[in-house]
Amino acid sequence: MFQQQGDSVIKLTRLNRALCVVGMVSSFTAMAEVANKEVMVVTASQTEHPELTAPASVSYITREELDNLVVNDVAEAIKKLPGININPGTSYGRNEIKIRGLSSDYTLLLINGRRINSRDGLLSAYGNDFDLSSIPMSAVERIEVIRGPMSSLYGADALGGVVNVILRKPTEDTQGSVGYQFDGITEGSGGDTNKINAYVSGALIPETLLGNLIVEKSDRDAWRTDKSVNPDTDVLEERDELNLYSNLKWLVNEQQDIDLDLIYSKDDRDADWNNWGTAVNNVQEMERYNIALTHYGYWANFDSRLRYNLDMSELRDDSELNGAVGNIDQTNNTVDAQLSGYLGEHLLTGGAEYRDTKLKNNLTLNTDSVNYSQAAVYLQDEFSLGNLALTLSGRYDDHEVYGGEFSPRAYAVYKISDSWVVKGGVGKAFKAPSLNQYSDSYSVLACRGACSVVGNPDLKAETSLSYELGTSYEAARWGAGLTLFQNDIDDMIQAENWDRVSTELSYFNVAEAEVKGVETMAWVDITDTVSLSANYMYTSAEDKDTKKDLILSPNHTANVQLDWQALENLYAYTSYQYTGSQYVRSGQKLSAYGTMDLGARYEAIENLNLKLGVTNLTNEERDEAATQLDYILKARSVYAGVSYDF
Repeated sequence: MFQQQGDSVIKLTRLNRALCVVGMVSSFTAMAEVANKEVMVVTASQTEHPELTAPASVSYITREELDNLVVNDVAEAIKKLPGININPGTSYGRNEIKIRGLSSDYTLLLINGRRINSRDGLLSAYGNDFDLSSIPMSAVERIEVIRGPMSSLYGADALGGVVNVILRKPTEDTQGSVGYQFDGITEGSGGDTNKINAYVSGALIPETLLGNLIVEKSDRDAWRTDKSVNPDTDVLEERDELNLYSNLKWLVNEQQDIDLDLIYSKDDRDADWNNWGTAVNNVQEMERYNIALTHYGYWANFDSRLRYNLDMSELRDDSELNGAVGNIDQTNNTVDAQLSGYLGEHLLTGGAEYRDTKLKNNLTLNTDSVNYSQAAVYLQDEFSLGNLALTLSGRYDDHEVYGGEFSPRAYAVYKISDSWVVKGGVGKAFKAPSLNQYSDSYSVLACRGACSVVGNPDLKAETSLSYELGTSYEAARWGAGLTLFQNDIDDMIQAENWDRVSTELSYFNVAEAEVKGVETMAWVDITDTVSLSANYMYTSAEDKDTKKDLILSPNHTANVQLDWQALENLYAYTSYQYTGSQYVRSGQKLSAYGTMDLGARYEAIENLNLKLGVTNLTNEERDEAATQLDYILKARSVYAGVSYDF
């Protein structure tokens, strides 16, 4: 029934649940073997399903896969999954997650099923990257990605899809690890990254109180290259990060657990930006606290969850473009409750949520602070008619500014056999304008200091009607899938383009936009030790009024990876990523590019792992148009790491 966001297996014996739900094993494969050798995903419905029959287009990446790679944030972790495109949100190394060609504003980021969001304080290009970087990657158990709208469960911002980062839970037995990782760019000056991490987990009171602690420290030097229009400015900003994650789990009795989660993040960045040929210094220092207290109940006929989540971010924004030092505080308080259980043959999941946001910003607000709230209720019904599984859901959101919005969704999964399914659905989703977009009290410096962008109180909320239809097949040694999708978006919000004359810009609604395409994926075990996987997405994203392509939405993206388990203690891979041509805000079309990576992981002695690799092996460069806009691809890099588990 009800599945804890962050747990992998439920409804086992009490002891097994303590060991498997909160346990951390050396790889997710080992955990899956405990759970009848099936990987279960939870984000699609907040109840557990195998990936093949989950009521959505879902993919995931596991702890074991992350350990084989050099990964600095969530965007880098999922960049090779189907339907994902990682685009630079800025020209100095900040990234955004785009799903099926839609803007990163439509990607909802969750941690253990709860929202993490600082966008009202930082805007999209800043907030998304700070959010992604606040999650210590050594704390991640797995990441689940839902491609397609999920507003019927998660509300606004889930118009394009959901990325749910599921963190490690504490274990009954004492275990831990320490690790170090180096990543160095082979040309230009600077760009080296050094990262250390430590993890410890165990029982503070056996079978009653479990806890873990994860510490991750990462420092990256700024990187400069003569490929930049202004070689005296940084292409990658200097970034120093400290991330802490801790979880306490109290196994109250057979029916109840209480979790306390704490995430602390300190993220300091320093860069010299290119401002019309001159260098301006930009320093941003953020501290963030995320605290969640959750009660889980496992009762005779239903499961329950009651949760309080506090997310606080404090930013010091010291840029030569600002004219003053900015002090920006955003506080999100969220209370949510959920029940899940069977009523006859129907698995019902329902809940309610209340979220309050308070923002202070001395640079952009003409008032001391802005405060607004949202409330929501939702209900989902899962039932089967023979081989046809149906999921019907709906959510009503009440926004303090934009009023009520109902988001229904219907999804069907038909099992042709145990290995072959056809599935698809239709759903309505919405996204209310963010504070900086709708409030005329909010004014942001833009155009490299030459203009400001002011909120438009006449904006309408964006709504979409989305469809998808696909089929997937999973055999013992191979699998494949094909999905068609279409999103019809009304009142899409876009920023006005600067004409190099205007000193004040704002936002406006596009009457109608259409994003449609096709995803394909396949994998095959060529031998017992060699496997090949690939995925491809074609996307057409168009403003229906102007007939122009939406910006930063490549028509073609593809990934290919070859994995080789050379020895029992030696794993190696090579991968290729292709990103097609795309338009940018200036109207220029940037050419396609592709990169190749190599990597290997070797267990030298028991529990001591070494890894080596190269990213962008061929030292691929973007075209002249991209270079002129300072969208410069990170040059060939080498990495090395060592970790010891105990």
